Amino acid sequence: MLLNHLVDRRILFFGGKGGVGKTTLSSAAASALARTGKTVLLVSTDPAHNLGHLWDRPIGSGLVQLAPGITGTEVDPGATADAHLSTVAATVKGVMPEHLHREVDRYFDLARSSPGTHEAAMLERVSEIATAGLESHDVVIFDTAPTGHTTRLLDLPQLMAAWTEGLLSRRTQTERFADAIKGLEPRARREGRSPAPRSAQESRDARIRRIIEARQALFHRMHDLLTDAELTAFVVVLTAERLPVLESVALHRELTQTGLEVAALAVNRRSPTDQGEFLARRHAAEAEQLASLRAQLPGVPVEEFPLLDGEVTGPAAVQRFADLLP
Repeated sequence: MLLNHLVDRRILFFGGKGGVGKTTLSSAAASALARTGKTVLLVSTDPAHNLGHLWDRPIGSGLVQLAPGITGTEVDPGATADAHLSTVAATVKGVMPEHLHREVDRYFDLARSSPGTHEAAMLERVSEIATAGLESHDVVIFDTAPTGHTTRLLDLPQLMAAWTEGLLSRRTQTERFADAIKGLEPRARREGRSPAPRSAQESRDARIRRIIEARQALFHRMHDLLTDAELTAFVVVLTAERLPVLESVALHRELTQTGLEVAALAVNRRSPTDQGEFLARRHAAEAEQLASLRAQLPGVPVEEFPLLDGEVTGPAAVQRFADLLP
């Protein structure tokens, strides 16, 4: 059963194609684990935020008690990116001459819509939540955004770590920064200001290096956390249809290349065989897709969950769905 593959892990990611039931499965897993006496932090990183709808109550960015042993929170990607950029802008201003602060503000206003900005901000927030969550809870479960958003986020620690290593290893980067500071001196004289003494430039250089090293340490910690198979696991959620199966196979490949372990494939909304000819035919068609899935991903556990006669909404419905997991 699904919990057998997850019971010893402390960080769980539930991901997959949009609309396949990631929030339902992650909430049910949280409920089932809480029944064993574990405390669970359930985190939604999906911009659609179905977590509050599923539990039938507002959640937001604070910590909300959803059920005994289960705390929930929702991460707003837009607000997270704004907070991240404000912090970075303040840091940059701290190492730049004051007369360039307005240019820094203009740059970060443009950066809000730049590719990768939201992913970098979300990575930092997810890292903070995971670190704090492991101190206060037994298990941290992430109900993630649809596949594309999630793979970009999980690829980022390795990519950004390599990028920061490049910054630190190439002396030319520091030399270019020093040249840029020197280039500001004639303007400073024209405006009646004294150019920064060399010691001030060296101090800024050292601070920039410390900032880069701190970011590098963050990316390495997150990468180590994600790739620790004893600590972290990923559950791919899908339905037994051609496109979700193809997307799940591709997701499995990307996750394993990143270094994450896929603990199980959770097939949601499986059609019954005893409810008429139409559903029986659909069940048979689904069986063909699952046979293809198992052939392409041999050795990865496949767990099936039935199509229910109503929506999973509210704590009682989540508890009933959790009965299918143990």
